[in-house]
Parts: sequence; structure tokens; C-alpha cells
Amino acid sequence: MTEPDRPAVGGTPLLEMHGIVKTFPGVRALDGVDLDVRAGEVHCLLGQNGAGKSTLIKVLAGAHQPDAGRITWRGEEVTLGSPQAAMTLGIATIYQELDLVSGLTVADNIFLGREQSRFGITRPAAANKAASQLLTRLGHPEIRATAEVGSLSAASQQMVSIARALSQDARLIVMDEPSAVLDNEEVERLFAVVRDLTAHDVAVVYISHRLEEIRQVGDRITVLKDGSTVATGLPARETPTREVITLMTGRTIEYVFPERRAEVARDEAPLLEVEGLGLRGSFSDVSFSVRPGEILGLAGLVGAGRSEILETVFGARRASAGTVRVGGKKLRNGDVGSTVAAGVGLAPEERKSQALLLGDSVSRNISISSLARFARGGFLARGAERSAAQELTRSLDVRPADVDREVRTLSGGNQQKVVLARWLLRDCRVLLLDEPTRGVDVGARSEIYALVRDLADRGVAVVVVSSEIPEVLGLADRVLVIADGAVVAEERAEALDEHRVLDLVMQGTAHRGTPVATMQHEGDVA
Repeated sequence: MTEPDRPAVGGTPLLEMHGIVKTFPGVRALDGVDLDVRAGEVHCLLGQNGAGKSTLIKVLAGAHQPDAGRITWRGEEVTLGSPQAAMTLGIATIYQELDLVSGLTVADNIFLGREQSRFGITRPAAANKAASQLLTRLGHPEIRATAEVGSLSAASQQMVSIARALSQDARLIVMDEPSAVLDNEEVERLFAVVRDLTAHDVAVVYISHRLEEIRQVGDRITVLKDGSTVATGLPARETPTREVITLMTGRTIEYVFPERRAEVARDEAPLLEVEGLGLRGSFSDVSFSVRPGEILGLAGLVGAGRSEILETVFGARRASAGTVRVGGKKLRNGDVGSTVAAGVGLAPEERKSQALLLGDSVSRNISISSLARFARGGFLARGAERSAAQELTRSLDVRPADVDREVRTLSGGNQQKVVLARWLLRDCRVLLLDEPTRGVDVGARSEIYALVRDLADRGVAVVVVSSEIPEVLGLADRVLVIADGAVVAEERAEALDEHRVLDLVMQGTAHRGTPVATMQHEGDVA
């Protein structure tokens, strides 16, 4: 996509952070970080997981207090002693893991703590009207202000969180991985909102692992590595991607996808067989099979039903139609326990809320699905459990290498490795991966890709869902294109490109009910 020229941003910085230091027990998370942000610019903050980005924005949001350094706002030194103090100044933060309250309405979440009232009496109608206006500005008038926020899709929840920041009349908005759960059209809407904000002199600090987005929406770049600023003020559109990656990782990453196997044996019986699977209101008549050693990718837009397919195969949702077989044996519908016992593992999209016990150790998060193997006379052999976890964290290079550490303290990429380690310990035969690199930096991505390919080479049948079409095409052997809850095409990955996949997605609704074979190029069926 070609972006229109943006006006140059100059003048005195709106925000300056000098020599920011933050230390946690055993970890120096920030080691003298410098950052300056100007009014009306999009300043992109880049770095690998664990580089210090999350800690820095929590300092900026008032959630963490720095051990050293100073912060100036509009030329005056300030102390951000609490999130409320940051918001009072005009600093709003939209975290990657959204902090919405599921039991409340959209409007209640947008104005939480700042309820619309008159003479001490709350005014729900006024709040609903104001919330609807904000969502319309974001290009999402279909999100009802009275809807319970927990019932919304992840993409819609992201928009509610952005609307809340807009409602605070912020002068600087921090967006942490805002596009992670959005499809292409929604990303374009997000970029339009960002451009509208900066046109009104609002500054945006934009964090993303999708480097192509930085060139589209950013003005300047700051790169962190190991808690320090290694580059700042780089022009976003002129700085080569290779240079950015080298700054982030300390090395050049030429090619992140591991080499595919020449061909999966066609005469080998499928490990996973899905036939006529349906989930009322989500998807219908989905059929596919995966052989040992094969990686099957599910491509499509957010909301197409891809995640729901994986969750239904896993038994986390009860299918309204169809069957799932592993090794020829039919699984019980809606029974996660029997699915896991059959050798199926799931790494879900929302790892923090759906996969990890955040307050527990790395060791317990790895062993949680395999505790029976550590049972000794009715007691848990903690030494054996810990030893098994240590072996896996070493082989997967989980950092920090401390299995007693709470898993919540790990970066996103290392948390994902812990989820994968859980299923490695379980010796699963089928692995379902939903957005395996969401919020994971470019260096950790290549490690996860290599791990997934290695699992396939050992004979595991892998199914991968990703919103990034190049990721599906680069990692998978075979691809199902999903549109509007139906399979509209099945082709070898090398026979597709991003444009072809998007064409198939857009044609999907028109072709509902047409046999899959008619949607394919002749000779492309795996």
C-alpha cells in the first residue's frame, strides 16, 4: 500500500524520558532508556520481547515508578506517581492485553471511573450516546454501546479500548500491539484514526512487531535492546528493515521460515480427521485431514471462524455437527479431557487468559497437563517435575532460565515457548496453534517457526491459524482458506500468494455451497 506523504513533525518534544532505570529482583529491565515524542507524530517503539518496551510504557503510564532518570512533559519535569496522574496530564495507554471489564457494557467500559453524571446522578443515555459517537468515529458504528463487552470479538474489544483512550481527551496515546487481533480492513481503519489524531496534534507511541506497519504509519523509530536505547529518531519510512532487525537482535535474520519437507507421505494414514464439523452461528461443514509430519494452515480474516474451528476440534466448544478422529478413533464431542488423552494439544490465541496460570511458576505451567506422570504414591514428585521443566526450557531457550519464576514476568515470546513446552512434555501427536506468534518479536518468531517445523519432522500433525497470511504460507505445507465460516479453497502453500488468498476470501461468500474443488487451480489439490 502506498501512503500519502505526511507533514514533517518538529518543534519542542511533548514528552522526554531521560536515563530511565527500572530494576526488579534479579533483573535490570531498563538501563538508562531515552525517548522523546513530539506532538502530532507517530513514534514507533521497537525491540524484541524482553527488550524493555512493556516496562517503559508502564513507567510512562504511571504503573511503575523508575529507580532513576527524569520525565518532562511539555518542558516541565513531572512525576507520574499513578495511572491517574498520567491520565490527568493527558497520557492514555492501550495495553496489548486489554483491561476491559467483561461484565459491563461497552459504554460503561469506555467511561469507567469517569461516569456521565449530573447533580450526582448517572446518565446512562448520555454515556451511550457519547460511546456511540466515539465508535462511529472509529469506523465501527455496528458496535452497540449497550452490548456486554465480554460478548464482543477480540477485534471489537480492541476498538472499545481505543474509544476509551479517545474519550479521555489524551494528548499522547500509547498503543501496544493494537493491530494484533485486527484484519486488514480494520488495520486500515485504525491507521485512519491514528492519522486523524496526529492531524489534531495528538502524539502516538506505536508498538508493533509487524515491521511493515511501521513504514506505513510511523514517523520516527526508537529501538530498545536489553533494556537500553540502541537507536532513536530513525526515519520510519527511510530506514531499511534489515537495519531495524539488526538493531533489535544484534544479528541479521535473512530468512525466518525453515525449509519444508520435500513431501509428506501420501500413503500414510491421517492422524487428525475432521468431517462435516459445524458450530451453530460460527462455521459449518468443515472437513480436513492432517497426516503425521504435515503442517496445515488455516488462512482467512478475523471473524471467519478459524479460532472456533480449532477450539471445537479441541473440545473446548461443543460441535453442532460432524466428527473428529485422532488415529482413527472418534473423539467425544465437547470433552477436552478425552481430547488431551488422545494426544491433542492446543496453544490458544489468548495465551494469558486461556493457556497460562499467570501467578504460577514456569515449571507448573509446563507440567500442568502431565501431572499424572509425576505422581508418586499420591504425592507430586516436585523434583522430577522441576527437572523435566528445566530440560525443556533449556532446549527451547526460554529466558530467563528460571523455572521457579512466575510465568507472568516472561515476555510474550517466552510465554509462548512455555505453552509449547507443555505439549512437548505431554508428547502430543496433534498440535493446534492459534496465532502462535501474536505479540512475538522477529527473533523469537524464527525460533518458534523452527520449533514447529521440528515437531512436524518428528511426526506431529500440526494445524496453524494466523491472521498474517505470509506466516501461513511460509510455515504450512497445505492451506485451507476460510471465509464466512466455510472452507472455500484447499491448496498447497507454494501454489498460493497473499493476493490469491485474499481473492479467495473475498469471493468466499459468493461461493458458499460451491464444492471446494471448483475453487482451486487445476492440479493444486494436496
